[in-house]
Amino acid sequence: MSRTEEFQELRPLLFSIAYRILGSVSEAEDAVQETWLRYADSPTEPRSVKAFLSATVTRLSIDVLRSARVRREAYVGPWFPEPLLADPYEDPERAAELADSVSMAALLLLERLSPLERAVFVLREVFDFGFPEIASAVGRSEAACRQLAVRARRHMTEGRPRFEADRSERDELAARFFDALREGDVLGLQDLLAADASMAGDGGGKTPQLARSVTGADNVARLLAAVFPGLALVDVTFEPREVNGQPGAVLHDRDGKVLQVLVLDVLDGRIQAIRMVANPDKLGHVGPVGDVWAVHRELQEARRAARLDR
Repeated sequence: MSRTEEFQELRPLLFSIAYRILGSVSEAEDAVQETWLRYADSPTEPRSVKAFLSATVTRLSIDVLRSARVRREAYVGPWFPEPLLADPYEDPERAAELADSVSMAALLLLERLSPLERAVFVLREVFDFGFPEIASAVGRSEAACRQLAVRARRHMTEGRPRFEADRSERDELAARFFDALREGDVLGLQDLLAADASMAGDGGGKTPQLARSVTGADNVARLLAAVFPGLALVDVTFEPREVNGQPGAVLHDRDGKVLQVLVLDVLDGRIQAIRMVANPDKLGHVGPVGDVWAVHRELQEARRAARLDR
């Protein structure tokens, strides 16, 4: 097998490691590409190609994350990971576990960890690497990696319980949610939301977004019912999609361009959180990006016209 073939075989794993460490599709793809360049230029053949490539992409991701954290501290409004519509790494026996580890909630919890803790957690808890391999990847002793793993696991466990793995129940709940959303059914939305449900948007200061997080089933339901049904006036459509392993949707303008990605956190038979990513810098991998400001202005004009016609 050639180096190119070996790399392509492992590419899904490398991307999945990098994305979980970085929370960014574009940065993960860059790390994977740089890993290939280093492998292609290496004068020696590693004893384990998987170990070599995994260690390389991990080190690169740690370096990128360290610099990215400075930028994220100055980010305008809430920062959410770039939405991932499909995880290329597949393991049918661990599908639910892998989906949980890439959820928006899990990635936001990982933001609390140091870059080293995050990398160790991802390699150990998600991809089941042995501590000798992890130590080699992050440049620390096995004992130090075990301590990092314990600390990271404790932070993650304290942060939030696992999501339900019943996909059919979860998807049925999401379908009811989007039906109620289109109809502006406040009572229907309230019935699907947890009492302390929250909603927040990531526009990065580049799109109209919520000024702050909205909490409480009643507040969230009323805001959703006031905003989303009117989008039909300007031909905005919802495309239900799985996003980061959870139910979600991609919003398109009349030309099919991406305006926003919405993702739901479902737990205990209720929607716990609604997160909306509208920052155009985070949507290019989803498809051609539309002009949210133009749609926003058109929607305001359509609503004014509708009021005048009454």
